[in-house]
Amino acid sequence: MKQTLDKGESEAIALAVELKADWTLIDERDARKAAKSLGLKVTGILGILLRAKQVGELESLQPVIDNLTSKARFRIAPELLAQILK
Repeated sequence: MKQTLDKGESEAIALAVELKADWTLIDERDARKAAKSLGLKVTGILGILLRAKQVGELESLQPVIDNLTSKARFRIAPELLAQILK
């Protein structure tokens, strides 16, 4: 199966490779696979939010995730959501 990335994802990956970035922020599954195949370390919005919660910068994940899903149409699998909220 051929992976097709949108222009923004492709550009983000290309820039991360060019800059030898420590981390690349990508949420879409195929783009994450492509980035990892090029040796990039990836994280997504949920990873950033979880780190913010762990270091005390964010009091609660639930309202932020609610906003992401309702206002930004961010999709998250129910199993992953349950795991993140633990």
